[in-house]
Amino acid sequence: MIELQPATVLLQLAVGGLAFTWVTTRRREAGLGYGWLMRSFFGLLAGGGAGLGFATDPVAVRDWAAVATSMAAAVALVVSVVRRRAGVSGQRERAQRRSREMAAMTGIDRVEPRFDPNRAEFPPALDLVAPLIGLIGVVAGGLDAGDPAVLAVARTVVGAFFLGAVTSSMLLGHWYLVQPGLARGPLLELVRWTGLLWLPELVVMLWPVGMVSVLNGSIDDGYNGLLGWFWGACTITTIGLVILARAALRERFYSAVMAATGLLYLGILTAFGMDLVARVLLDTT
Repeated sequence: MIELQPATVLLQLAVGGLAFTWVTTRRREAGLGYGWLMRSFFGLLAGGGAGLGFATDPVAVRDWAAVATSMAAAVALVVSVVRRRAGVSGQRERAQRRSREMAAMTGIDRVEPRFDPNRAEFPPALDLVAPLIGLIGVVAGGLDAGDPAVLAVARTVVGAFFLGAVTSSMLLGHWYLVQPGLARGPLLELVRWTGLLWLPELVVMLWPVGMVSVLNGSIDDGYNGLLGWFWGACTITTIGLVILARAALRERFYSAVMAATGLLYLGILTAFGMDLVARVLLDTT
């Protein structure tokens, strides 16, 4: 049996989300506030996972790794706030370019936020520290979940990055409301990662003993097979929503970004169904 542990799930989501925070911040295009949002949100999830683990089902390596993950995210947040006057190079260059274009067309200089070029920017590599530490805890949680150990670890690690990718995609899509001038490259990259991770997520859930046993009735879901087919619907719908989001982003209009974000919102629901419903059902084997 491979046990589903809520503390591990929270740490999984935190690790995946923080990893894809780095994927975006390394491009130096999204504003500082995006990094603050992501580090705060996923850092709190890691801290919550630690607290839940210590209180309900202690796993020393997992829970202390979750504490360290939360602290590392907090350190990255503090460094980013301290260095906020430097801004973000890609965002600054884009704003300056648009100002020059506006001035050339209208003769009106648009006032832009002022940044201090003499100050050091936030180093995006610092965003890698928290997920790397947290990954140790995710592996420990997988090992503690049960046997076979290789399958348990595979499901926890792949699930962490899959859920982190789809959640980060949706949050970044919403960030375009705050920073409408942001290019679509960062969002396209996260959508692409979500689609790529869908396949290994499917593989580890089908890996025996897996969802095939639920679908063919070898494992009773308690609802005459309904939950197994619900998982199948979530699986197909998730990749369908990713494909539609990618297609929406090909459109030139700004509304296409909001359409893709809405699709990703639904994608979070189906992705969590694909991961958690399977793990709940297989927890009973």
